[in-house]
Amino acid sequence: MRKLTMIALIGVSLSAFTLPQTKTPAVPNPPNSLTVTAPDHAPVRFSPADFRALPHISITVHNGHTSADETYSGVPLATLLEKVNAPLGKELREQAMTNYVVATGSDGYSVVLSLAEIDQEFHQGQVIVADAQEGHAIGKDGPFRLIVSDDKRPARWVRNLVSIALRRPE
Repeated sequence: MRKLTMIALIGVSLSAFTLPQTKTPAVPNPPNSLTVTAPDHAPVRFSPADFRALPHISITVHNGHTSADETYSGVPLATLLEKVNAPLGKELREQAMTNYVVATGSDGYSVVLSLAEIDQEFHQGQVIVADAQEGHAIGKDGPFRLIVSDDKRPARWVRNLVSIALRRPE
């Protein structure tokens, strides 16, 4: 009985000293850069200068927070995902249809999009990573901002976008 009591006391004492949960350390982003990652592919980083060199499109969307139409210029998210060999177009079928994207801002705010929402062969709306609004650099909400054109509320518009991660379900 005494031995059992001693073991219980030791167990209770040790439970007070639990180790913190460890996370896989994030790859640090250089200031003002955007990192795109995918399974089985090295991360691709874009500085603002690298990003400006990519083909841009412009879209006009209604921002429910400001109750105004706004014009953004940026790169289609699909174009950025092609840089990490995302299965898009004819490749987006079967198991690839379960892939998704997590877009994260510098403040930790994250949103999820299905890969099919990003692919123009599946979805009419535009999903872009903008670097300009109304013809000017994004400023305090940038340098990069995720814009989802068909959303009625801009809850998935990620300000200060720093990472885009293509993921597969586990």
